[in-house]
Amino acid sequence: MITHLQDTVKLNNGVTMPAFGLGVFKVREGDEVEQSVKSALKAGYRLIDTAAAYGNEEGVGKAIRESGIPREEIFVTTKLWNRDQGYETTLKAFDASLKRLGLEYLDLYLIHWPVKGKYVDSWLAMEKLYKEKKVRAIGVSNFQMHHLKDVMEAGTIVPAVNQVELHPHLNQEELRQFCLAHDVKVEAWSPIMKGNLDIPEILTIAKNHDKSPAQVVLRWHLQHDIIVIPKSIHEHRIIENSQIFDFSLSDKEMATIDSLNKNFRFGPDPDNFDF
Repeated sequence: MITHLQDTVKLNNGVTMPAFGLGVFKVREGDEVEQSVKSALKAGYRLIDTAAAYGNEEGVGKAIRESGIPREEIFVTTKLWNRDQGYETTLKAFDASLKRLGLEYLDLYLIHWPVKGKYVDSWLAMEKLYKEKKVRAIGVSNFQMHHLKDVMEAGTIVPAVNQVELHPHLNQEELRQFCLAHDVKVEAWSPIMKGNLDIPEILTIAKNHDKSPAQVVLRWHLQHDIIVIPKSIHEHRIIENSQIFDFSLSDKEMATIDSLNKNFRFGPDPDNFDF
């Protein structure tokens, strides 16, 4: 059980990864992303999640360098974008991301989406990067079970992480069980449903604990051993999101939130998208 903001989980290759971090999707390059990352690091966050497609890798890297925190204490994730998929193009895209970040290595590199006909070759290139010790762990994002099976059958390395849309209205129970069986850590994007938490059951639980609905849902994730990366550009909200280690949800409360599943997505369906 995660009991502190800097507590870690062990990935399938032995690397440890913080279970709580900051996501920077749609955070503008420049001062906005730099201040967001600096605020998170100041508050004790040690996991920062970006992507080539977000267009803010340079700002993330600058904030990390200017934070005064030793590089080895910060876990940095970025992602391979769809147009760069394929074997050789993946290798080039990795180098470009590393250059924009201004870092000597990455902690975690993910395939952003399973682009049909390309994600297996992309995975084989990621295995090469891993074996060359350019990245400490490799994984995927938005992969369904059949996508995971494809890369596990084609390659020699099991993805360390699968980052997917996951929240009370999309609890991904079957996918989570598959990942658990294959020692793949599940990480949630959009963990607090883009703020759409005006749900009676969650509001009641939040009131009972004197917590915000977002704090309750983030706690629900952690008690399910799901890594979370809530996004915010506001320092007070970044701090508030992390203040979830002084209470716990009962089995009944967990079951109540589990029951809210509707298989509803705010984002695209990985099996039916065209990027």
